Amino acid sequence: MGLKAVENRLHAVPPGAIPWPTQHWVWRRTSTVARCTLSAGLLFQKCSRMISHASDVLEFDEGLAVVAALASSPVGAEAVRRLVPCLETDRVHAEIALVAEGIALLGSEDGWAMPAIPDLEDALSRLKLEGYVWDGPTLRDGARLLGSARTARRTLRAPSEISPGLAAIAEILCELTSPQEAIERAIDEDGAVRDAASPELRRLRRELHTVRGRIVGRLTEFAASLPPHFQVSDASVSLREGRYVIPVRREGRGEVGGIVHGESQTGATLFIEPPIAIEMMNRLRELEAAEAREVQRILRELTEVLRPHADELAASLETLIRLDTVHARARYASLVDGHPPEVCDPRDDSLVVVQGRHPLLLAKGEAVVPFDLRMEKGERTVVISGPNTGGKTVLLKAIGLLTLMVRSGIVPPVGPGTRLPLFAPVFADIGDEQSIEASLSTFSAHLKNLRETLTAADTGSLVLIDEIGSGTDPVEGGALAQAILLELTSRSAFTVATTHLGNLKLLAVENESIVNASLQFDAERLEPTFRLLKGTPGRSYGLAIARRLGLPRQVLEGAEQALPRSERDVGKLLLELEANEQRLAKLNADLEAQVAKTTALESELEHRSRELSRREKDAERRARQQARDLLMQSRSEVEAAIEEVRGAADEVALEEAARAARRRVEEAARKQRERIPEERSRVPQSRGDLEVGARVRIESLGRTGRLLELRDARAVVDAGDLRLQLPADDLTMLPPGDQDLDRAAVRHRPAGGRIEADLDASAEIDLRGLRVDELGLRLGRGLDNALMAGLPSFRIIHGKGTGALRAEVQEILRGDPRIASFRPGGRLEGDTGVTIVEFA
Repeated sequence: MGLKAVENRLHAVPPGAIPWPTQHWVWRRTSTVARCTLSAGLLFQKCSRMISHASDVLEFDEGLAVVAALASSPVGAEAVRRLVPCLETDRVHAEIALVAEGIALLGSEDGWAMPAIPDLEDALSRLKLEGYVWDGPTLRDGARLLGSARTARRTLRAPSEISPGLAAIAEILCELTSPQEAIERAIDEDGAVRDAASPELRRLRRELHTVRGRIVGRLTEFAASLPPHFQVSDASVSLREGRYVIPVRREGRGEVGGIVHGESQTGATLFIEPPIAIEMMNRLRELEAAEAREVQRILRELTEVLRPHADELAASLETLIRLDTVHARARYASLVDGHPPEVCDPRDDSLVVVQGRHPLLLAKGEAVVPFDLRMEKGERTVVISGPNTGGKTVLLKAIGLLTLMVRSGIVPPVGPGTRLPLFAPVFADIGDEQSIEASLSTFSAHLKNLRETLTAADTGSLVLIDEIGSGTDPVEGGALAQAILLELTSRSAFTVATTHLGNLKLLAVENESIVNASLQFDAERLEPTFRLLKGTPGRSYGLAIARRLGLPRQVLEGAEQALPRSERDVGKLLLELEANEQRLAKLNADLEAQVAKTTALESELEHRSRELSRREKDAERRARQQARDLLMQSRSEVEAAIEEVRGAADEVALEEAARAARRRVEEAARKQRERIPEERSRVPQSRGDLEVGARVRIESLGRTGRLLELRDARAVVDAGDLRLQLPADDLTMLPPGDQDLDRAAVRHRPAGGRIEADLDASAEIDLRGLRVDELGLRLGRGLDNALMAGLPSFRIIHGKGTGALRAEVQEILRGDPRIASFRPGGRLEGDTGVTIVEFA
């Protein structure tokens, strides 16, 4: 079906017939399918024949068929096949955006599947007629429609952040659970009314079953009682014209009596309903009629349940069909690796096709070479030259078909960065269109198309002309082709023309709005590469191809001599230019490959760096937690040891308790060393000369800090929350700028090594600025150090503030058995901002 037929139908669309809230599409209904078009007035009256002609030449319907094959339902496929191009940029942009959402949904974790869509258009139009009753299969389809509407609505509502446009459309879908359940209870999958639909229907069907069994039993007995010469071998009761009959030989007709309902092909056997079955058959007929009445009553009841919702059902059907077209278009874009293009007005002077491919060649599974075409501002005409079989005609058709598909809301096989104007109308003069009936030669047929093109083409038009100026004298044809191209260029129509004529290649030199292009040809192998080269005119390679095909040498030499010198010179220049283009293309491809490789390596390096950083942070976090756990265990062991020492009654017992305490502490330390994972640390600088103010690592503790003082063989180190006095040979200088990676719990300590640092015990600790959940460990360390140093009392500075720190400190002190008493500070001691502790 061409666009002409669609245009005729569009004239019947009433103004404002756009039932969709999003106002993207205009929908019209026929008797069988949803018919969707983009706009009722989108085709120019003055060139409708040429539009239909372009549609046929560019095989637009075949392109739609490829997309339609991906629909989830026959009605959705038919809707895709009836898509018509649109000129309104906003509407096309909205449709492309919906398809982009569909692509994202298909690629999401949950994907996107369309439910089944029954074809209920005719049935829904009759549902509004009072008294009209749907049959069983139609009612079952109605239940399927309700189920599909609910499924689609919920499916698209969930990922609304990915597909807000589709989610908004899905809101139109109705959710009528009760009618659906009522139908499914009464009607089975095949559309038959279930026995359980009503108690009366169950009773009638049981009685019918009983009566049928009796009839078959009586007739079987009767047939067996007949004289053998009246019987038929392997005879059985059967149905003829809805009546139960038995087979009887013709000569037994008078003996059996009854009603004859048929005979065998030979006429030797009659199928007779004996008199004994007539009464039972009449009863059976009565029951069947009662069953039919009950079934009809049930169907009428179910239809009445749906009748008030006829409009909702119709809207849901149309919405599902529309969603199916979006789903099919999204699937198509995903299959061909299509990227949503930017759509624009033709007057924007911009046409960019990136990685364009012919949709029909892709559908056939053929190897397709992508093409890139960029029309800069002010460029309106492209003259493509080159040898035959180089792909020029395929390129023309691809450009036209990609344009029509985008205008129809389809994402075609193009790459990211594509920018397509909404050309209208599209004119295409492609192929041999000679007609014997119309007495048209090939040249005349071309002229007829070009005449109609020149009548209507303007700024918004796309004109595609294959082999312009061919079919007549080359001189006259070239002059005519030149005049046509200049005229179309002056009208600012986008024009793409293929040619072998040399004079057309010179137009680009004389007119800035005209550019040359060619399809690359491998001069050595004499094979086309199908790669589009803008800015370079192509050679026909006629003599080279003739030489390869084996024409006599003298003929070829004569032909070369007959060529004007200027033609030979131009040919050599073009050959050199093509060779340079190929070299540059190869260099560019190598460079792009190298850039891609470098980018990939950088990405991999960055990924590994992030992963390493994450692992280091995880390891540090685990180590810190382990260190805290080990510290708490150590505190418990030390406290237990202190209690043992304090509990000793005499000097001997005291010495024994001290030895036991040391053993417990050493055992705890040994267990801690075993539990700390052995990891490779960074290699530090050699210890060298220690410098005051430098960053150092405390080897025995695995911590880092800043060196404050050097006192002969001893050193004072600020390790964050502790000031430590340590042997100087326990310190290692860190490299300048090295980060403070405090991995106290993950460094390896030498086996059997001991911590020889003397903690710089202080009689007070300042907890100000800490959070409540942070002070427990700090306070515990301070108390431990003070006790180990033998201090009688301890001053805790917590500040006044809200009193939260003071309360937490006092709570900890109450639970510490080593504390004899504590009190707030006196007036000269810091008042309530401090707490004074007395040890037991």
